[in-house]
Amino acid sequence: MKNLKLNSLATDLNKEPPRSPRTMLGGYVILARCVDKCRSFLAGKNGEYNYWPCSLCEELEAFTGVDHEYMKDFIATGASDEEVAEWFNDHSKIKSKSEKTKWNHKIRDMRISEMPEQAQEFLEKYIQENLPTHPPVHVWFDVFDIEEKRI
Repeated sequence: MKNLKLNSLATDLNKEPPRSPRTMLGGYVILARCVDKCRSFLAGKNGEYNYWPCSLCEELEAFTGVDHEYMKDFIATGASDEEVAEWFNDHSKIKSKSEKTKWNHKIRDMRISEMPEQAQEFLEKYIQENLPTHPPVHVWFDVFDIEEKRI
């Protein structure tokens, strides 16, 4: 039987998108979105969204050292956003608020031209196919917010 608390917290990603990668949780951009996708995956409501592999969640894991499978196990308990934020910060190798702030700004403001070549090539094609009438895409997070109709 699925955890009822987890199920009640899981967004149905067939009906609405996860939170923007810009949304802060526990002092990090991306984390709230990864939590939404993980909960929905665990509840079987993830639609076309992947918890893993996911380029955003991979960036968060690489920076903090928090393993996505370990985080998934904690989220599966039905933990609230506040509990996830506290757990995540306890398990993150990043303890300096200024280090988090600097990374948040760097990742949130990352221009596509600053990304690895393979990611640039993927996004070039992805934007043309999925956002054909889009406003200009200035930074990586714009792709998500334009596609999910936040901007």
